[in-house]
Amino acid sequence: MIRWNLKNTGIALLILVGQMLLFSCANIIPPGGGPRDTIAPRLIMANPKDSSKNVISQNITLTFDEYVELQGVNENLVIQPYPKNTPLVDYKLRNVSVKLKDSLEKNTTYAINFGNSIKDVNEGNLAKELTYVFSTGNQIDGNQYQGSVMMAETGKTDSTLIVVLHNILADSSIKKNRPRYMTKLDGKGNFHFKYLPDGRFNVFVLPNDFTKKYDDSTKIFSFLDAPILLNGVSRTDTLYAYQEYKKIEKSGSSSNNNNTKLNERKTEDKRLKYTANLENGQQDLLNPLVLTFNRKISQWDSSKIRFMDTLYQPITGYKISMDSTQTKFSLQYPWREKTSFRIIIAKDAFSDTAGVNLPKADSARFVTKREAEYGSFRLRFTNLDLSKHPILQLIQENSIVESIVLTGPDYIRKRYRPGEYELRILLDQNQNGVWDPGSYLLKRQPELVRAYSKKMTIRADRDTDLRYAF
Repeated sequence: MIRWNLKNTGIALLILVGQMLLFSCANIIPPGGGPRDTIAPRLIMANPKDSSKNVISQNITLTFDEYVELQGVNENLVIQPYPKNTPLVDYKLRNVSVKLKDSLEKNTTYAINFGNSIKDVNEGNLAKELTYVFSTGNQIDGNQYQGSVMMAETGKTDSTLIVVLHNILADSSIKKNRPRYMTKLDGKGNFHFKYLPDGRFNVFVLPNDFTKKYDDSTKIFSFLDAPILLNGVSRTDTLYAYQEYKKIEKSGSSSNNNNTKLNERKTEDKRLKYTANLENGQQDLLNPLVLTFNRKISQWDSSKIRFMDTLYQPITGYKISMDSTQTKFSLQYPWREKTSFRIIIAKDAFSDTAGVNLPKADSARFVTKREAEYGSFRLRFTNLDLSKHPILQLIQENSIVESIVLTGPDYIRKRYRPGEYELRILLDQNQNGVWDPGSYLLKRQPELVRAYSKKMTIRADRDTDLRYAF
């Protein structure tokens, strides 16, 4: 009996344990833990030590308080002086190693900025802008130079650019030599050099490409008029970058171009056609009536274009002109609201370079828009220097919609197309009405543009009143 009871008791215990295991598997509870790690890796040791002097070793080891890894080293790493040969950078466990390939210069301060390339393994926390410094002499150079870079044509920033310093002061150095020092812009277009020696440097702005030289006049570029002198006093400058010549997109190979042209000839419509810039049969009060042809026009006769009212009575006081592409013709007239017009174009009013005319005479009837479809605005500028010949630029989708010469601090427009507009002020130094780039060869800085972050929104049948400080 005793054996039987013990046996049954053992079986009962096994069943109970099994039930407990099943219950625990069916109700999984994650283990408790502390808050998420948000602390960046911390440098706890370096060999040679950070800020060491009289260093002769080209091998550097940095040790952190946790396991780390590298990301985007080529994009992040900035070394000064700017090296001829890219160093070898690697990582293992808690260590990051740097092997400099260039021979160390005497009495020179070196700074290695890792940017955002070092992060911890577990959470990816970045050791942002970690900079390791050492000197081959008996002091660490401490000059600083900072400032900002603006795009002269738009008044905006481009954080992909770099600022470079040349200690060879000849004008040709930026075209022939690699820079002595280099730094990147932050997201707001600011730059900051540290650990610079005493001396005179030319300052330039360039794209962050392989050469780091101004070897192509289509590159974005900027320069200071004179070298800077670093001698213990911090200095701040603003540079205005420009593109002297716009890039021309290269087409495909000649064989591909020939094939494309042959295909175009096969599919090209031999008829001469045009389109008008009417919106559902309505003419904009602010713009001319524009006829756009599918080919260049070599001959045209304005007497064969009849502009009339709905009673076929001729209208006077209008002007027709052809643009430089020879494909667009503008009919300019002081439009009044809710007024109907007719235009009749004779078959032989236009002919292309092959002598092809329109397939037939054409006519169209249209009506002008209502005043209530437009808004009005008043802009008031404070501290506007009229002696600098300011021009107001209205921008949509990065294109200039209209340029307006400002003759006073206030500008009023009673009728304007609804929409959202960016505002810029161009300081038109040569008074030719357009922005002009700089020229390093002629030592001429670009014309400047001030961009406003506050946009102007025009609503139909509404008045808008805005103030801007220049």
